[in-house]
Amino acid sequence: MPRFAFAGRCSTEDLQDPETSRNWQLTRARALIEPAGGEIVAEYFDAGHSRALPWKRRPQAAALLTALRDPHRGFDAVVIGEPQRTFYGNQFGNTFPLFTHFNVPLWVPEIGGPIDPDNEAHDLVMSVFGGMSKGERNRVKIRVRTAMGSQAKIEGRFLGGRPPYGYRLADAGPHPNPAKAADGKRLHRLEPDPQAAPIVVRIFTEYLRGTGLYAIAEGLTRDNIPCPSAHDRARNPHRDGRAWSKNTVRAILTNPRYTGHEVWNKQRKQEILLDIDDVTLGHRTQQTWNTPEQWIWSAKPVHEPLISKTTFTHAQARRHDRRQHHPAERSPRTTPRTYALRGLIRCSLCDRKMQGTFNHGHPHYRCRYPYEYAKSSPLDHPLTVYIREAVILPELDRWIAQAFAPGQLKTTLQTMQRSQRATTTALPGLEAARRTIADCDR
Repeated sequence: MPRFAFAGRCSTEDLQDPETSRNWQLTRARALIEPAGGEIVAEYFDAGHSRALPWKRRPQAAALLTALRDPHRGFDAVVIGEPQRTFYGNQFGNTFPLFTHFNVPLWVPEIGGPIDPDNEAHDLVMSVFGGMSKGERNRVKIRVRTAMGSQAKIEGRFLGGRPPYGYRLADAGPHPNPAKAADGKRLHRLEPDPQAAPIVVRIFTEYLRGTGLYAIAEGLTRDNIPCPSAHDRARNPHRDGRAWSKNTVRAILTNPRYTGHEVWNKQRKQEILLDIDDVTLGHRTQQTWNTPEQWIWSAKPVHEPLISKTTFTHAQARRHDRRQHHPAERSPRTTPRTYALRGLIRCSLCDRKMQGTFNHGHPHYRCRYPYEYAKSSPLDHPLTVYIREAVILPELDRWIAQAFAPGQLKTTLQTMQRSQRATTTALPGLEAARRTIADCDR
């Protein structure tokens, strides 16, 4: 009896749950091999991974490729239930040679059995399915983006996300899609937040009078006005809520939604090659800012404005003039230098992550809280706090050696397990949050 490994995939883009997707792909695979006496003895099913990811970057698909190299792999052939879910673009051409090399037949329903590596028709059919898979994904992206653009421009619909500081969400009636309305989904709109809306007006007013970003932040902090992360602490537990920052003031001044218009397409997802010398590794997705000319504005105001469009235009003109006379600060950039504790060191005064920096040829970690945030009376923070990496590493190594010593290893592992369990227990909404994130991905 031939032994088969089943390979399949579904992602959050699929409007069905992973178990349903796995079951129908598995059903198709069994319908193909059972008349030949085949039996599935192993499964390699990737859930939550885009088809655009190459096989080497999907956990289960990569495990299958590794298993092909094992002469004691436990299966004689591989069966796929749906080639459009498994292969994308030219992935078949980059993957099938491995099956041929290790003499493992690959069965596909559309072929009616195993793929013949010497059959041009088989190769053509699989290449077509890869192209169809890529075309399907691209068509979905185009339809979704076009639909969202028209909803923003023509209908002025709120398209989701966190309301900007100064607004809060209000109910806007049932969803226009009957199926979604029956499921209880409703539309939302923005309405002014009684506490935060006047602060937005104050920021624009002071800025147009000539006050700088840092001076505005200092004035708001001095007047004990909660910054956005402190105003909505439940949704911003990861941010510092002690004082206003220049970046926060800048973000408010550049947000066109305060004019009452819905504005969409300020950012886009851009796919960038992981390795220009090996395109088979695929892409990574990166959020990129669009230019103001690419933003899509609603044809008319759709929620109560906090400022006029003229005020917003004047604020942007002043920012442009300041950039002309005062070059903008350099944006963060990647560095070829390595930091052993990158992203792990926090300032004990403000609890912010410290930045890696090289001084006199040695790696340091620094915190420049006052450079970005206004001075806050409860926090006495020096202008810059430095610590040398060479001071931390020996102490850290000694602590790790003690915690994972043979006589202490069991206690350490039990403590780590209890800590993980406590973290999971402390987040009762974790699963709901994950479902919400998956909905946003869709």
